[in-house]
Amino acid sequence: MSAPRFTTLGCRLNAYETEAMKALADQAGLQDAVIVNTCAVTAEAVRKARQEIRRLRRENPEARLIVTGCAAQIDPDSFAAMAEVDHVIGNSEKMAPETWQGLRPDFIGETERVQVNDIMSVTETAGHLIDGFGTRSRAYVQVQNGCDHRCTFCIIPYGRGNSRSVPAGVVVDQVKRLVQQGYNEVVLTGVDLTSWGADLPGTPRLGDLVMRLLRLTDVPRLRISSIDSIEADDNLMLAIATEPRLMPHLHLSLQHGDDLILKRMKRRHLRDDAIRFTEEARRLRPDLTFGADIIAGFPTETEAHFDNSLKLVEDCGLTWLHVFPYSARPGTPAARIPARVDGRVIKDRAARLRAAGEAAVQRHLAAQQGVTHRILMEAPDMGRTEQFTEVTLRAPQTEGAIITATITGHDGARLTA
Repeated sequence: MSAPRFTTLGCRLNAYETEAMKALADQAGLQDAVIVNTCAVTAEAVRKARQEIRRLRRENPEARLIVTGCAAQIDPDSFAAMAEVDHVIGNSEKMAPETWQGLRPDFIGETERVQVNDIMSVTETAGHLIDGFGTRSRAYVQVQNGCDHRCTFCIIPYGRGNSRSVPAGVVVDQVKRLVQQGYNEVVLTGVDLTSWGADLPGTPRLGDLVMRLLRLTDVPRLRISSIDSIEADDNLMLAIATEPRLMPHLHLSLQHGDDLILKRMKRRHLRDDAIRFTEEARRLRPDLTFGADIIAGFPTETEAHFDNSLKLVEDCGLTWLHVFPYSARPGTPAARIPARVDGRVIKDRAARLRAAGEAAVQRHLAAQQGVTHRILMEAPDMGRTEQFTEVTLRAPQTEGAIITATITGHDGARLTA
């Protein structure tokens, strides 16, 4: 008998939930099982999930193979139809202890092969908080799940359900425990982080949670993951301006730089909104760096539309780009738009965006020469600045420690100090 083996595909939230599943599977005494936590953000992600399932079955012919995650939630029947798969588990069910109890080899009774319920009926996201997921230096805390918005290209709400928030008091208690365990940085994570609080009494905002955490805990570094800039509230902007423990790095869900395409995507901001936000945030915190998600090749995108995305890199002062070549997701409105962009054009535009992003990274690295940074060590010879830039250290340091060092140069990918 061997311990369960987990494979995680996709986002940081999936990785977080895999840690929760490991604990639940261990408590249930599950043995000889392979669990694949899938992603559905693009058609390519689903293809990779199927490829991974087939590979794991070849390597583990006798194990029970269990598929869960967003792809399994959205299209359970197709995964159940795979000969390699024994069980399909939904995104809500994977967080329930009784699900894992029912998968034990000595379970008395009948376990359904497909356990996937209506994710839109789920109203809670607490109950599987994990102390210490991440590295010895950085911990991740899920404070929100799901999304109430329906961008025309996005399938994720159908895998994650509607937005629901972890109460602030629960988050504060967990961050306190993480600080007591010696973590020097905590990252708040979720599917649509800036919608946190809309379903809680009094409808608090993300900025309220951030200010409360900084006031009530001694966390040395607090970081927030991807946000929707149009939903940035006054307290979040106040924290950016006044709280040095809030890290000066924001990843923005921008998706495009052209107003017409943004409207067709059903985004809630326009190009000028994104530019205004980055200008105001950088005025409040001059050392702030920005990352962004941008899609290349959305249906109807012309070269002029794409050029506006390309210009956005400079107009918003973006440094870290996540570029997504558009792929149609069945079930989304965008998949029904007939004016598709040729695949070769999409590939070319994505490459040009990535090149613009790489040039921005090189400018950022070069600008750090001679600057003194506080660096959180992730390994004896590697850490990250407050702006999340990787740094290679010549002399070994204590993992998890925050050190001060002056940048001496860079190797094209990382700073050196």
